[in-house]
Amino acid sequence: MRILLTGKTGQIGGKLVAALGPLGELLACDRRRLDLADRAAISSVVREFAPDVIVNAAAYTAVDQAESEPALAMAVNATAPGILADEALRIGAVLVHYSTDYVFDGRKKEPYTEDDATNPLNAYGRTKLAGEDAIRASGARHLILRTSWVYDASGKNFFVTIRRLAAERDELKIVNDQIGAPTWCRHIATATAAILARLVYQKELRSNDVSGVYNLTAEGAASWHEFAAAILADRTVPPTEHRARLTPIPTSDYPTAAMRPHNSVLTHDKVQRTFGVRMPTWQAGLRACLDAQAQTLKD
Repeated sequence: MRILLTGKTGQIGGKLVAALGPLGELLACDRRRLDLADRAAISSVVREFAPDVIVNAAAYTAVDQAESEPALAMAVNATAPGILADEALRIGAVLVHYSTDYVFDGRKKEPYTEDDATNPLNAYGRTKLAGEDAIRASGARHLILRTSWVYDASGKNFFVTIRRLAAERDELKIVNDQIGAPTWCRHIATATAAILARLVYQKELRSNDVSGVYNLTAEGAASWHEFAAAILADRTVPPTEHRARLTPIPTSDYPTAAMRPHNSVLTHDKVQRTFGVRMPTWQAGLRACLDAQAQTLKD
């Protein structure tokens, strides 16, 4: 396969470089090579490389900042995926695109299925939903993979923030009434590669039968407070580096520019049934992330 990857320096994109490499010829682009806010650049790169698969891991992910920059968030999260989809249709490629649990309002008590009604609460969620709609409207073959609470041991994310603040403060007040599935970015990348490999093996890469939305998150659920406690329970880091006590608080005590859904848990049946992909539990993902970080520090 010829694979075009956007967002290679992002959390998911960085892991996709390694995961997708064995599948074929990979052109991995950062923002300098392919700026998704530049419409002409998108078409130019796609037409020049002529990929079989486009994997769009680039996104505007600053949830709170999107409230004050909705136009930029819309350009990157909605307009650009629509252009990628149009280009994919023109050359007969498949578009793999990542979306979010934030397309839902969180009022449902049970985990969300791919077919549940969407109702985003914030600008970020609205732009990501608009991106989904643009891809579907294009008629291109596509896989929209909805994930949630993505983290890694580096970059800007909850995991890194908690580890840093725990070494700086005596107390951390963490929201305990938002529930989701913390998902390690490497597991998203390896699952994506497994899906594409299966489609090639079964000669279904060119088929429209599997086009659609698929939830791709870790198994299980946790609150932000539970996730923070699990992060700080790691014994591979000296206890003196984690001296903060955790205090659970409601969302109302931690106001943010963007509203968040209280329930972000997604079902996994469809991706398991269609591709045979089963994501690890969030606890197993966290353990794997911590082990990988410890090995990196050791090396």
